[in-house]
Amino acid sequence: MAITAQMVKELREMSGAGMMDAKKALIEVDGNMDAAIDWLRTKGLAKAAKKADRIAAEGLVGVAVSGGKGVAVEVNSETDFVAKNADFQKLVTGITQAAFGASSVEGLAAAEMNGKSVDDTITSAVAVIGEKLSLRRMAVVEGDSVAAYVHNAAADGMGKIGVLVAIKGTDNGIAKQIAMHIAATNPLALAEADLDPALVERERAVQTQKALEENASSAKPKPDSVIENNIIPGRMKKFLEENTLMGQKFVINPDITVAQAAKDAGIEVTAFVRMAVGEGIEKKEEDFAAEVAKTLAG
Repeated sequence: MAITAQMVKELREMSGAGMMDAKKALIEVDGNMDAAIDWLRTKGLAKAAKKADRIAAEGLVGVAVSGGKGVAVEVNSETDFVAKNADFQKLVTGITQAAFGASSVEGLAAAEMNGKSVDDTITSAVAVIGEKLSLRRMAVVEGDSVAAYVHNAAADGMGKIGVLVAIKGTDNGIAKQIAMHIAATNPLALAEADLDPALVERERAVQTQKALEENASSAKPKPDSVIENNIIPGRMKKFLEENTLMGQKFVINPDITVAQAAKDAGIEVTAFVRMAVGEGIEKKEEDFAAEVAKTLAG
């Protein structure tokens, strides 16, 4: 397929690779963006890119906790300006509270809010606020205790990133600290067993290919058994430590892991949710030349 300037630009933004490297990667894999990232990584030209880097939607994430239950909702708008609108913030607060009575985003859309369904309430708000609004998703966690944290708060209980942490045991403040850690580090899963097996295998394939290429160009190549039994397991261990909440170094005390911090506090983290506005939504494709012209025009 034809490799466009827009595709090269997007891959550069996602990977941090140079323009020519990004173009070569796309040519090698016939324009497949995910495969291009893997190709760049095997050459040591890029780090793993998360889907969260490819975002465009605006709006707010609302979080609330009642007893041992926490809810998070994402309500999207067309512009960031609306996130500062008092009417929109009131809408997000109402939808977040309505989420306590729902178990899915479809159920939440049908839930009652001020005598109407949430869906109808959003439709009515469009006329007042003047932008297209949409309820995108919701999440629920439950435990002996649940802590919530909002990063870049626009108002009480809402902002660009919302985190919920459910624990087993008596919370002494550690759950809020872990929620702040999650907002900063964005772990992929709670523990190794919770990671998508396909993601783990993809990472293993990338690290294996990278190790083989590095070894082939080394002045003193190592035996295949060393690659297989030492180097790859070591790299996968690092991947798991960096991408699972329990394996990560605790940002408040990097000398210990989150798992150790929880154990020292006498609690067990049973679930978490990290919801960021717009994550996973593909960028709106624009004409590259027009985008450059727009930038130069200020």
